[in-house]
Amino acid sequence: MTLLRLTCLVAVLVGTVVGVAVFVRGAARLTRAITMGRPAPGRSGPVGRRVGLVLREMLGHGRFQHSPVVKVAHWTVMVSFPILFFTLVTGYGQILDPTWTLPVLGHLLPWEWLTEAIAWLSLAGILALIAVRVRLSRRSSSRFSGSNQAQAAVVEGTVLAVVLAVLLLRGLEHRLGGGSVWHFPTTAWIGDLFTGVSTGTVETLVVLCATVKILVSMSWFVVVGSQPTMGIAWHRFLAVVNIYARRYDDGRPALGPLLPVRVDDADLDVAALESLPEDARLGVRAVEDLSWKQLLDVATCTECGRCQDQCPAWATGKPLSPKRVVMALRDQAAATAPYLTATGTGTDDTASGHVDVDLVASGVIDADALWACTTCGACVQQCPVDIEHVDTIVDIRRYQTLMESAFPAELAGTFTKLERRGNPWGLPARQRLRWAAGLDFEVPVIGADLESAEEVDYLFWVGCAGSFEEKAMRTTRAVAELLHAAGVSFAVLGEGEGCTGDPARRAGNEVLFQMLAAGNVETLNAARAQAVVVTCAHCFNTLSREYPQLGGHYDVVHHTELLNRLVAEGRLVPVEPAAAVVAGPGGVADPGAVVTYHDPCYLGRHNQIYSPPRELLAAAGVQVTEMPRTREQSFCCGAGGARMWIEESIGTRIGTARAQEAIDTGASAIATACPFCTVMLTDGVAAADRSDIGVPEVADIAVLLSGRLRGA
Repeated sequence: MTLLRLTCLVAVLVGTVVGVAVFVRGAARLTRAITMGRPAPGRSGPVGRRVGLVLREMLGHGRFQHSPVVKVAHWTVMVSFPILFFTLVTGYGQILDPTWTLPVLGHLLPWEWLTEAIAWLSLAGILALIAVRVRLSRRSSSRFSGSNQAQAAVVEGTVLAVVLAVLLLRGLEHRLGGGSVWHFPTTAWIGDLFTGVSTGTVETLVVLCATVKILVSMSWFVVVGSQPTMGIAWHRFLAVVNIYARRYDDGRPALGPLLPVRVDDADLDVAALESLPEDARLGVRAVEDLSWKQLLDVATCTECGRCQDQCPAWATGKPLSPKRVVMALRDQAAATAPYLTATGTGTDDTASGHVDVDLVASGVIDADALWACTTCGACVQQCPVDIEHVDTIVDIRRYQTLMESAFPAELAGTFTKLERRGNPWGLPARQRLRWAAGLDFEVPVIGADLESAEEVDYLFWVGCAGSFEEKAMRTTRAVAELLHAAGVSFAVLGEGEGCTGDPARRAGNEVLFQMLAAGNVETLNAARAQAVVVTCAHCFNTLSREYPQLGGHYDVVHHTELLNRLVAEGRLVPVEPAAAVVAGPGGVADPGAVVTYHDPCYLGRHNQIYSPPRELLAAAGVQVTEMPRTREQSFCCGAGGARMWIEESIGTRIGTARAQEAIDTGASAIATACPFCTVMLTDGVAAADRSDIGVPEVADIAVLLSGRLRGA
């Protein structure tokens, strides 16, 4: 063995031992830190479905559907890791014998073709990803803003160096007579570049190239192993686990219902409120309060910024970036983990200043950022590794609200109104039927006119907005009139109805939510409610997705779904085109008006209801023009997460930004399917200065179609 080969062999052996040891040590530290989190029930099975989900997500890259170039590029780089690993193994043998190759696989034609194809595709993929990062990083509002660009450069540079080494080695192998051109279909030409170079020199180049490839790979292991916060590298291993442990094993994002507060590893409910221990901690104060799934989330973050790119708060100048929240939690967890590991729980080492740190009071999480979240779910929808941002943000809110009473001042009044009056407007329950005044048919009330909801087709859950807010009351009337025209019998609860608790829960006041929800579940069960129709997207989500947590199981349908079904069944039919109108506050609009539809977050992203509202508009003969951001990528109106009751004092109002998008379509009306969206977009339209093209009307679909549909 020559001195060169001996030197290279010693270098790669030492490098391998060091690299693997540092990486294993880093992986063990990271594993200990994650597993010290609190329990996260229901994340382990069924194994078969979850494994299938992981394979489908990884091979299909479904979360990249809106970025086809990045999707293909990332897929090729991902696939290159397991396949090109075998070329790394080959490299060790080539240092001893430059002509050495893997037994069986080494000269297997299909394998050689696959290796070269993946190598070239990976080269193109990593160059594309580098180009995307460089191009976007030049923008101050880039999704990479705040990401660790140096770490990204290490990862991308490593991939680029390894892939180039693989291709060069394949060419040199061909030059050494490793087989016909059929065995080197795309790299033989590289070998031809060394025609005239002596065999000894080519062998030396093989040894050097293999050494460089191995040392680059081992250097990557050292860097990654010593940086537990290097999510852009660790996600290659952790993403598999995080996708496996996602909330839903059917592939849905972690949206819709919020998970209850857990106390002593049990869900908090009304029955448990009276027996809470004095030292019970509700919500998340410090990283120690996070579940292992939440700690896995923050460790898995790739800092790709897709969540930030979609966040309405970030886009309108608020201090909230879902990515930066996750990064801050990850860094705090990494700083805290050694102390937690040393003490077991961290309770014996609070003097160190590294454990039991209030995330908000210490500035780890900015208070303005915490309360800027609308819980729209865009971050969760876009995250390629299934991080559950909204759950974590609300958990931190819960501690601030329930334990510290540290919430926006406006919410104090909202909570009081919910407690005393059962609605966030603070109006008396006797006004809940005010919307029905003047109707030419009677609206039966359960408990007064009917004994139970079993006597009608649907229980109409009117909601607080539908009972008290003027524009929402028009929606309630329109839905009632259309149902009556279609021959659908329905009844309401009247004064027996109370707020579902959505604003309280998303503001972190889980105790108030539990009280409101328990009362409503008791009322609904006593009324023997089965089929329920609602006009509010937030009520829809709470009744259908969250009340089952409290024993309330109902068949809940949104009014756009029901009206669309009635049209499909022929029970509601469009009026003649000449007589068709679009109802508005000032009377009627042009029957040929163009409408743009805004997807409410809690109807669309949280519950995947996108088509029925559009189908309903189309069936009624309305021409719909879409905004640039629609369906899964729809931009929030700004009302969710209890933001409806909090003044926007930083940046542009979210509703104004969304209204501007709608105005820019040239539509004469903006259709919504949620009363909160109607309010926010109405205010947004009023704030937009577009007198040159006219100001569109904002109204619920039911209101817009009330003059276009009639009973069969």
